[in-house]
Amino acid sequence: MTEQSQELPQIDFAKMDGLVPGIVQDDATGQVLMLGFLNPTSYAKTLESGFVTFWSRTRQKLWMKGETSGNRLRVVSAATDCDNDTIVFKVVVEGDGLVCHEGTVSCFIKPIAINRQKEIASV
Repeated sequence: MTEQSQELPQIDFAKMDGLVPGIVQDDATGQVLMLGFLNPTSYAKTLESGFVTFWSRTRQKLWMKGETSGNRLRVVSAATDCDNDTIVFKVVVEGDGLVCHEGTVSCFIKPIAINRQKEIASV
C-alpha cells in the first residue's frame, strides 16, 4: 500500500460493538472474494503491513488471512463507504489464489433463488 498525503477517514467502529465489515475484492477482476470483520487493532495492522488482517469473532484474536495457507491478501487500495462503517479492500491474492477455506477462489459460491415478479405494464 502506498502512503497517502491526505488524512485517513475516521472509521466508525462504534455502530457494531467495535467492529466494521471488510469486503475483499479482487483488484483485477472485481470479484468479491470474502467478507470479514475488523476492529481498530486489525485495521491498524492492515494499514501497517499492507495485508488484510481481520478480527476473528469466533477465536477472539487477530487473523491475517493467508498466514498459514500462503494465500495472503495484499492490499492495492482501500475505501470506506459514506458512513465510514464498512471498508472495501481491493487486493492481489498471493499463493494459489484460493481465498475460501473450502478451496474456492471466492467464498460467495452458493446461489440463492430469488422469485422475480414479472412487471405489469400499465395501460
